[in-house]
Amino acid sequence: MAEAGVAAASLFGADRRLCSADILPPAEVRARIEVAVLNFLAALTDPAAPAISALPLISRGAANRGLRRALLRDDVSSVYLSYASCKRSLTRANDAKAFVRVWKVMEMCYKILGEGKLVTLRELFYTLLSESPTYFTCQRHVNQTVQDVVSLLRCTRQSLGIMASSRGALIGRLVLQGPEEEHVDCSILGPSGHAITGDLNVLSKLIFSSDARYIIVVEKDAIFQRLAEDRIYSQLPCILITAKGYPDLATRFILHRLSQTYPNMPIFALVDWNPAGLAILCTYKYGSISMGLESYRYACNVKWLGLRGDDLQLIPQSAYQELKPRDLQIAKSLLSSKFLQDKHRAELTLMLETGKRAEIEALYSHGFDFLGKYVARKIVQGDYI
Repeated sequence: MAEAGVAAASLFGADRRLCSADILPPAEVRARIEVAVLNFLAALTDPAAPAISALPLISRGAANRGLRRALLRDDVSSVYLSYASCKRSLTRANDAKAFVRVWKVMEMCYKILGEGKLVTLRELFYTLLSESPTYFTCQRHVNQTVQDVVSLLRCTRQSLGIMASSRGALIGRLVLQGPEEEHVDCSILGPSGHAITGDLNVLSKLIFSSDARYIIVVEKDAIFQRLAEDRIYSQLPCILITAKGYPDLATRFILHRLSQTYPNMPIFALVDWNPAGLAILCTYKYGSISMGLESYRYACNVKWLGLRGDDLQLIPQSAYQELKPRDLQIAKSLLSSKFLQDKHRAELTLMLETGKRAEIEALYSHGFDFLGKYVARKIVQGDYI
């Protein structure tokens, strides 16, 4: 779509080449919802408007995605969406329910914001399931519709009153000061670390104090706890952070804040050598494709520490596993993306050629204390990509 048509294609278009979602106060979000309702009612009463029931949304399709590449070596690249639009229409059979869902979610967000509350996606699902069971039969319907509303109103999920459901934790050479002046010294905590709240408003107000030199993002909670139990941050000045699997929004948010506060502190990722591990790394590095309007707010310049192909010599043959159908599906998606850098693509190709995958725990064949030594050696020797 030509840039001249941007304003006509959206309710709240700004004349910029790249599209993004804004962080807005509740009053402005409610105002945008009211404008959406008024525009729809105006279309209903306009006999000259044949497409009275179409909602213009920013397309999240592959053709509308791109990668904003870093200009400098240590800059951050991130996923973005352009201004191409798609529509939710009441008159198209496959779209009718999705169209109604958009209005149902906007109605609920309008109410939540008016009450000054925050809800998780799970809470939103159960509320909508009880009120509109015909339209919301699974969590996926809510997740997709929330992204439709973000695309329509051009505001972030948090601005809609939807709180991230966080699983994340951090530990190490970091002191957190909250809005109530409370201090949390993350270097004296137990191996479970400090739980990351899902309220991005609270996370945005934290004040950091750290003498760490590195940040290590760990895919798995068990590996996080192993390194925390070994107090790796006492020997290697670092901060450990984990989302306990696929990265949630709150963990990505606090990692991004740390990277902005300490721009010279490198970030390393410790993930399994399989397609899912690489997908997790790419989400931290570039942002989530499904949240393309917000991705740049959470992207970080993450380096791949391990496991990588060069580390396979450390792993006994008995510890390898066959790639599963889900692995192959993820690999196919990654290989077809525009974002995968050459060295990452080479690692993924090696996984597919061998048909194997390896988990970080396989390093325990050298003893439980080997993992910390492995991480420290790779960082000191600059063995990352």
